[in-house]
Amino acid sequence: MFILNGALFGIWASRIPAVAARFNLSPADLGGLLLLLAAGAIASFPLAGRFADRVGAAKVTRRVAIAYVGTLFLIAIAPTNLALAAALFLFGATHGGMDVAMNVWAAEAERHIGRPVMSSFHAMFSLGAGLGAGSGFVAETYDIGITPHFIIAATVAAAITLTSARAEWTSDVRETGPAGPIFRLPKGPLFAVGFIAFCSSLGEGAMADWSAIFLVHSSGATEAQAALGYTVFSIAMVVMRLLGDGITLRLGAVGAARLAGSVATVGVLCAVGFGTFGMALTGFFLMGVGYAMIMPLAFSRAANDPHVLPGAALAAVSTLGYGGLLLGPPVIGFLAEATSLRVAFLFLAVLAAMIVLLSKKLSMQDSRNRFP
Repeated sequence: MFILNGALFGIWASRIPAVAARFNLSPADLGGLLLLLAAGAIASFPLAGRFADRVGAAKVTRRVAIAYVGTLFLIAIAPTNLALAAALFLFGATHGGMDVAMNVWAAEAERHIGRPVMSSFHAMFSLGAGLGAGSGFVAETYDIGITPHFIIAATVAAAITLTSARAEWTSDVRETGPAGPIFRLPKGPLFAVGFIAFCSSLGEGAMADWSAIFLVHSSGATEAQAALGYTVFSIAMVVMRLLGDGITLRLGAVGAARLAGSVATVGVLCAVGFGTFGMALTGFFLMGVGYAMIMPLAFSRAANDPHVLPGAALAAVSTLGYGGLLLGPPVIGFLAEATSLRVAFLFLAVLAAMIVLLSKKLSMQDSRNRFP
């Protein structure tokens, strides 16, 4: 499920320049449409968390995944800007809903296994995103249109992953108590955890939707070359997340977060400061290395909270965390419209530095100790 979620998002991200060209979108137009995608995701977070606690995370994940595939088809066949806007809202809603549910499921699996593995689960998302973005590179190279690319790639990804997701699993089902407000921001220590996740995921979202355009405008890359930007970023995320659990055990959550934030800051400065294709790719790789461990650390901390149910805690942290993932693209779009794309990317360096400053908030001392 992590691979499928990443693959569908990577398929979309790799063809954003082509979508923008098809509909003749300015940076502000594209930013506004991406804001609708973000709104759909944010609306789905609390609902997915509540249903995951009440119905079971595995069941919710599988059902939302099928709808998620369908929304990519809607983007592929959208005939007008209005239809594209509606499709992107639904795409964001299913992406966000699946994200919360599958992370609750992953937390259940982590408790069952009895050792930290959340980073490895998130590596599978990055692997899927890299494969999806790689399909965009192939499609651009061989001049395959957006519609056949989206439909064929999404169908293949879904056929493989949904078959594996049929494995038997009994999710925890909990009584969530009287219905309260649907939208809840994290409180207390969880708010700080959510803000750290926001700083990281805003950078991830910006990379997903703007890396290709950044390479075209800042380094003179072709559209085919530009599709490699998110692929390199995703490969770095996969490698680092596969190593992340071991690094966290060695350095601790706080030390791992400080290292990650520092590397991400350097990566942004490399991408922006030199203006060449090679250095931009190097910067993207370092950004992937830096961002890789932050979300797994934040989600493990949230799932371990002693006072809030896992589904509710992850939904609240996701409201800030993955809200950043989806708000990043429109924020960069509006900043680019006001200044330039290179100046807009410097905002990511500021947020990466904030991760270093706030890293102590990821300490697990006040959360449940699941692992002996």
